[in-house]
Amino acid sequence: MKANQSMYRFSSEQTIAYELHDNCYLNITNRCTLRCRFCPKFNKQWDVQSYDLRLKREPDIIDVLTAIGDPRQYQQIVFCGLGEPTLRLPDLLEIATEIKNLGGKVRVNTDGLINWVRQKDTTPLFSGVIDSLSISLNAQNETVYDQHCRPPAQGAYPALLEFIARARDQVENVVVTAIDGLEGVDIDACREITEHLGVTFRKRQLDKVG
Repeated sequence: MKANQSMYRFSSEQTIAYELHDNCYLNITNRCTLRCRFCPKFNKQWDVQSYDLRLKREPDIIDVLTAIGDPRQYQQIVFCGLGEPTLRLPDLLEIATEIKNLGGKVRVNTDGLINWVRQKDTTPLFSGVIDSLSISLNAQNETVYDQHCRPPAQGAYPALLEFIARARDQVENVVVTAIDGLEGVDIDACREITEHLGVTFRKRQLDKVG
């Protein structure tokens, strides 16, 4: 592994940064906007590819940057973990800016609901800071989405579609995903929605995390 010693120093307490597929993944929060039925943590499973991602505390900015080390040793630095990283948006953007300053590339894996949570368009903040967005669509309509993702209030699905459309104009590489194997999810319909929005589609597999 290319991970540096500082990464393991913080991992002895909790996993802040972990390596998969030549990328460095950042675990900065366990908080979520949704309570997805298929999410490992809501099924009392906190391990991803042998990494324990349960956080005792949310790491601060210095903790995260120290755990990464030199970002150029990875293909990408990915905000992911078992939580919604944009719920820490100011910290995420500050960390991402420093990664970019050090010559790294940044991807954010997100549920695409930060505009819905904050009730304003945050996507201009991503421009020039975030290289790639991976956005979870997970359903072809609101009924199926609510069944599997269990948002806390109505309106999450249309807000997600609007976020994708806005993000497309701010971030060079936007990929929208859906999970094959979830009851009632029509992968072809999800692909059609994605193509209509003018972004890339990627099919994921149920129970394959990381």
